[in-house]
Amino acid sequence: MSISGKGGLFKFIAQARNGIVVESLEDKKRHVAPATARVSSLEDIAIFTEDEEVPLADIFYSIHERTEGKQSLSHKADVSELKSLFEELVPDYDEDRVYVSDIKKVFQWYNALQSHGLLEVIEKEEEAEEEDSTETSAEKANEDSDTALEEDTK
Repeated sequence: MSISGKGGLFKFIAQARNGIVVESLEDKKRHVAPATARVSSLEDIAIFTEDEEVPLADIFYSIHERTEGKQSLSHKADVSELKSLFEELVPDYDEDRVYVSDIKKVFQWYNALQSHGLLEVIEKEEEAEEEDSTETSAEKANEDSDTALEEDTK
């Protein structure tokens, strides 16, 4: 998770009576984020493009593929390098709404998650196979219930 006003990423630990308990990925210190803090799960963050929003997970997947699972370009690299690489990853990103600070955060967060072994990269092919098997199971269940109904009416 990301907490507005605090640098770095945090892991949710527990619910507290006045907020949530989080642990910093960098120094492992625990803090209470008050209920008024703007807390965002990385799953809920997306990058604006000209047509839609691209989930952060998809961008992390692209970085992972490009770097073969290794660290990416540092967020402290030259701005032109960061923008150039980001444009390769997300060619149609909305330059008016995606700021350099956002691009830096994407690379910083990717590198932090990668260095702590917290990237759960699910191959897109595996994801498609799971969806196909789920659909096939649902179709089979529908066919079975249709067959059962036909037998009941006989």
